[in-house]
Amino acid sequence: MSRWLTEAVPRGRVAAFRTLIYLFVAADLVVFTPWVRTRASVPGELYQPLLVGRVLPLPTPTPALVAVIFWALLLLALLAATGRAPRLLGWSVCALYLEWMIIAMSYGKVDHDRFGLLVALAVLPTAGRARHGDTTRTEAGGWALRVTQIAVICTYFLAAWAKLRFGGLDWLTGSVLARAIIRRGTDLADLVAQVPYLLIVAQFGIVAFELFSPVVFLLPARWRLAMVGFFYSFHAVTIATITISFAPHLAAMTSFLPLERVRPLVWARRLVGRPTAEPASDAVQAPPEPGAEPDPVGAGTEPAPLGGRPPAVGRPAGP
Repeated sequence: MSRWLTEAVPRGRVAAFRTLIYLFVAADLVVFTPWVRTRASVPGELYQPLLVGRVLPLPTPTPALVAVIFWALLLLALLAATGRAPRLLGWSVCALYLEWMIIAMSYGKVDHDRFGLLVALAVLPTAGRARHGDTTRTEAGGWALRVTQIAVICTYFLAAWAKLRFGGLDWLTGSVLARAIIRRGTDLADLVAQVPYLLIVAQFGIVAFELFSPVVFLLPARWRLAMVGFFYSFHAVTIATITISFAPHLAAMTSFLPLERVRPLVWARRLVGRPTAEPASDAVQAPPEPGAEPDPVGAGTEPAPLGGRPPAVGRPAGP
């Protein structure tokens, strides 16, 4: 089990995941949850903090407190996305975003799509330093990604458990999706709703998919990626029909993906025609110092390894 939890991954994957998560936090503040800032104008007696907010305890939100959290979190998240000071900036972003979420969810509604993202923010500071494109492997980074993956799958499995616990079998055969389409459905959802019994079948399929989501950990790498692709397609359909995005959950789910293969800076340099690295054969050689002996194996070649023969490049052909 410990070997599975700490399965080593390339440091480049950790760096890419870290950048993506912290950039999402910054985007979340200004795109998905800017409404949290309006909580400061709500009467204080309506603030009913979550359990963690009562245990710590945390202060009742005020306009000044919410403004400080917003601007500090936005700045620190952008700095953390660069990969510098991963522990200091990482723990700071984790603490501030947790408080941001406590303020957001302490007025009667709690979104379960934030669980994986919060876990990712809690474990990323433990992954240590990582550079984009670095292929060396790290068990600490592997543990951070694995724990995030577990949180993502727990979100699915526990969602199904909650459906059956509170709704029972009536959730499967009731009008849950029909009510969702009436409230926030799209034109595509209206077309789907016209097919007899299709919404009931979809409700059975949703619960089955959520209950069997842990199977993803038992699959080979290729099939695991295919199943994660199915997860994303499920959410694409959800967005297209009832306009629920689960954006934080989708960001955390990138912990399953080989993100080290995504090199936006390299692509940008290729797009503008700048080479990413100079080939060794094209390197400009400095003129030899006066009196220096010429290179016996040719200019620009690698030195021979200890105890081995010199490289073939630069040697004359034949015996």
